[in-house]
Amino acid sequence: MVFNTEQIDNEKSTIAIMILAAGASTRMGTPKQLLLYQGRSFLQYITEMAIASVCQPVVVVLGANAEQIYPQLKQLPVTVVKNLDWACGMSASIKSGIELLNNLPKKIEAVVITLCDQPFVSHQVINQLVDAYYSTKKPIIACEYAGTLGVPALFSQIYFLELAALKENSGAKRVINKNLNDVFSIPFPLGDIDIDTPKDYEQLISITKAQN
Repeated sequence: MVFNTEQIDNEKSTIAIMILAAGASTRMGTPKQLLLYQGRSFLQYITEMAIASVCQPVVVVLGANAEQIYPQLKQLPVTVVKNLDWACGMSASIKSGIELLNNLPKKIEAVVITLCDQPFVSHQVINQLVDAYYSTKKPIIACEYAGTLGVPALFSQIYFLELAALKENSGAKRVINKNLNDVFSIPFPLGDIDIDTPKDYEQLISITKAQN
């Protein structure tokens, strides 16, 4: 189900970006998509980073609390997809986003997949993934942090079928780990920080205040 589709066919970019924001935030106790960060909600922040990047279109996948969260995106030039199977985990959200991309009037060459709760993702990091994709010709470009490879990550369309077929409760990392010979990584140490609990959020706000 698509909430709204902007006129996205007239952009030159053939690399899309998909923001996964469908989770129920059970460990947080409140929708973390709506938590304030840098003067706006987490979801608005990462969406603005995506819009500022070279990627188009920007696709946001909502699920739990979608009606409550959707107004955060109403004024932004994005396409919002509602994943009705959000309780099945990230795989269902990725499938929803890939289905949308496959049905666009223009061919999408690749997609960057990112989460709404990695606060240090920037448009520069997103653009680095795209730059590495073009310079290395590798079909998967992943971020490297804490001794692992993960999202944000870029996937060539040759992996769209595999992404859409992920089993319940799997994520994009599974596709990365299954195809390591096709992966080039860029360092992103702060990618290890994501916000799952009230304590995580308190620590983030303390760090942010200390930096300002």
